[in-house]
Amino acid sequence: MKMRNNLRILHTESSCGWGGQEIRILNEAAGFIARGHQVELVCSPDSEIASAAERLNIPVHKLPIEKKTLSALRAMRKWLSNNQFRFDLINTHSSTDSWLCALANLTLSASLPIVRTRHVSTPVNSSFTTKWLYRSATKHIVTTGERLRQQLAKQNGFILKRMTSIPTGVDFKVFHPLEKSECRHKLGISDVGQFTIGIVATLRSWKGHTDLFDALAIINGGIPWQLVIVGDGPYEETLHKKVTSLNLEGQIKFVGRQSNVAEWLNTFDLFCLPSYGEEGVPQSIMQAMSCGVPVISTPIGSISEAVLDGETGILVPARDTARLADALYKLMNDDGLRERMGQASLKYARQTFDMNVMLDKMEHAFYQALVGVKNDE
Repeated sequence: MKMRNNLRILHTESSCGWGGQEIRILNEAAGFIARGHQVELVCSPDSEIASAAERLNIPVHKLPIEKKTLSALRAMRKWLSNNQFRFDLINTHSSTDSWLCALANLTLSASLPIVRTRHVSTPVNSSFTTKWLYRSATKHIVTTGERLRQQLAKQNGFILKRMTSIPTGVDFKVFHPLEKSECRHKLGISDVGQFTIGIVATLRSWKGHTDLFDALAIINGGIPWQLVIVGDGPYEETLHKKVTSLNLEGQIKFVGRQSNVAEWLNTFDLFCLPSYGEEGVPQSIMQAMSCGVPVISTPIGSISEAVLDGETGILVPARDTARLADALYKLMNDDGLRERMGQASLKYARQTFDMNVMLDKMEHAFYQALVGVKNDE
């Protein structure tokens, strides 16, 4: 196989939802296009990533690949058969599109090497077929955190040298400290006598919103506070009911999904994401840190690789509302500690989460996959 300086990359995404995974795919694709690479995307016609990619002028091909069905496999196989020589490799992102591409590859005259990006820490089962998918059908695995990489090696026996940990990059031209009072005035957030806590996340059960509500209810009555919730999602009605049951309607504000996330982050005195689900490193945590905001979170997935406990923020055990309340109380009542952690967050983010570093490492991972193919020939 002849190596190319400019890569021809096909991204696939079977998920129809919206979150950090989809945002990373688009940022990565746009960054690679800006570097002169050819990048295209195959996704479901009903997915949010399809319309978002079109707005960014990323070439999109819409196929019914949201489920592991025979019709989806046929659609993927037909499309790849007609386009296989236009690409150097495939970067898959979810379980369904990874399986569809791997199985379709078996029928192609010249199969394309697959790089699988694992965005979350959901355990991978050890069945024979899954081992084939990861060990044989996939040339290289990218994880969004080192803990996820080590987990795949320890629990599944995957070879470390065929996996690379590449944290999601942050665009520091967008996410950086802004004048807090100006952002609050612009966005209609009270700047008088209220401590502002914020969370940016899709409204799903495991993001920990209800745990945050319970923790705030524990410390309610001390320093006046308000909680700003940025994001939308399937759990919104449940969250509103929870707020009502705690009599916190006047202190918790749902502002929906926002495009100007950096400005919202800069209205916060403290960012809190008490997730208890399967995470990599949530982008909102890295973005908050890039804005100089201290973080309270949980040691789920690879979050501890961003939130350094006692340095850039505080980590508390997942689902432990008492410990979460203690952490909130501590930072709400110690301006000096909060300032030091905010500055440490900013410094660490700029050292660790640079978008260009992510793009450099992804390029290297793609070239590694191609070299692996060459060595196999």
